[in-house]
Amino acid sequence: MDIQRTLLIGAIALLSFMLLSEWVAFRDAREADAAPATQRLTAGSVPASAQVPAASGDTDAAGEPATGELPADLPPPPDDTPETAAAEAGDARIVQVFTDTLELAIDLNGGDIVEVALPKYLAELDGDDPYVLLERNSRRTYVAQSGLVGPDGIDAPRRARYDAAQTRYELAPGQDTLTIDLAWTGNNGLKITKRFTLRRGEYVLDVTYLVENNTEARWQANLFGQIKRDSSPDPSADAGLGLQPFLGAATTQPDDRFTKFDFKDMREDPFKRQLEGSWMAMVQHYFLSAWIPNPQQTHTYSTRVTSAGFNIAGFTSPALVVDPGERGSSTARFYAGPKDQYRLEEISPFLELSVDYGWLWWIAQPLFWLLNKIHALVGNWGVAIIALTVLIKAAFYKLSATSYRSMANMRRITPKVQDIREQYADDKQKQSQAMMDLYRKEKINPLGGCLPILVQMPVFIALYWVLMESVELRHAPFMLWIDDLSVMDPYFVLPVLMGASMFFMQKLNPPPPDPMQAKIMQWLPVVFTFFFLWFPAGLVLYWLGNNLLSMGQQFIITRQIENAGKA
Repeated sequence: MDIQRTLLIGAIALLSFMLLSEWVAFRDAREADAAPATQRLTAGSVPASAQVPAASGDTDAAGEPATGELPADLPPPPDDTPETAAAEAGDARIVQVFTDTLELAIDLNGGDIVEVALPKYLAELDGDDPYVLLERNSRRTYVAQSGLVGPDGIDAPRRARYDAAQTRYELAPGQDTLTIDLAWTGNNGLKITKRFTLRRGEYVLDVTYLVENNTEARWQANLFGQIKRDSSPDPSADAGLGLQPFLGAATTQPDDRFTKFDFKDMREDPFKRQLEGSWMAMVQHYFLSAWIPNPQQTHTYSTRVTSAGFNIAGFTSPALVVDPGERGSSTARFYAGPKDQYRLEEISPFLELSVDYGWLWWIAQPLFWLLNKIHALVGNWGVAIIALTVLIKAAFYKLSATSYRSMANMRRITPKVQDIREQYADDKQKQSQAMMDLYRKEKINPLGGCLPILVQMPVFIALYWVLMESVELRHAPFMLWIDDLSVMDPYFVLPVLMGASMFFMQKLNPPPPDPMQAKIMQWLPVVFTFFFLWFPAGLVLYWLGNNLLSMGQQFIITRQIENAGKA
């Protein structure tokens, strides 16, 4: 009978595994078929009508901005703002820019960055296409806009139309800096150059407006920079069940180093404040984009949602004033790339907090530092996770030993506890008194196994978020079939091993006194295994390593106490 039951359980487990594998394959295939084809703007220059769907709400055929898109806190210039011949032709063109770290598409209508691809980060592990962070197509609208508004601004009520010397720029071997100049010339002699400066190995670029006032009147305008995004899901957040990375805008304030605004906050409670040395970012899992204006000036930072449903977060700088015959300039930096907290810390204060570890950041930061140092030595993130788990267990060895010793003592006196329950089955008060007398005689604290575990929980939770938030683990291989620690185990081997380790750990612990509670505890390994099926492999590897180390430590302590009792 036992053999038949074992065979039946094995057959059910095998069938469940096969069905789950087929379901995962079906889900991936369905998501791939459902995803619309993305037309890479960097692939070539196409007519404006083919670049942006009519429903995108970006601009109409005449180049008019969508309602509420540009900063509304400044008076617009006269409607007869001079424009170039390119503007009158209505010819929207794309300038392609290629460096070792960035691939940009710049729309000459406004000079906005309408696509950013990251060649050092692949979209798919087994593919060749770079990860696209910013894009403007039928799938998603996520662009970086900048311009000049105010009394003499050239970007309102229509966006400025620029000319470029060429449509493709590429950082040549041995070249460290790449400069792209977009030219705008007014009928009255005003000349404006919008200059993009990119550097080798960098994800941050400079956007500079060079103003040459050849008119007879003083010229005045305000630089603005903003990130415009729809409410589509984060494409890089498909990392497992239960993961809810933050998606939205963020900035820093003197009284709040990292202020977050999700899209609901931006719609219901728009933010607006004058700040010095701040920044405005759009944050998602693993990647972000951010405007960093001149830190020596006070800028107006704001978030809002347009009538077309676009989420906009950005800044407006103080007025740039250029007298007749003079020249002036205004610069802001723009970052688009991975959430590399050490590089972000160098770019602007507190920008590294976009790697969001929650309220346990003060524990998570040292853990990430240690994990990073270990990886520098071993060269494998999976091995680094295992080594970090060992170090954490070593740090809590004595504390864990206290907990396991208490559990082992409880296990040792389990027969005596059972005798007391049977002897006073009808008198709960006497039963409780006898139990307390037994604990006092044996010098056992029944809660002694709980407190040490509770003390360790903040560290485990902090490490959980370290592994979830670290872009370094994206597409990072471990060994054998684990070729990406940031996604689930494709064959569910690690979750099954983790569940098995939980099952054997339960066998080392004394059974709960309540029969119903005991049955619930027996099902916990199954429940946890099910949840961990979709967790990133790096997290499951951590939990498995922690369980194995705990099980070994608990086994040794239990045997020591049992042997001491026999002696």
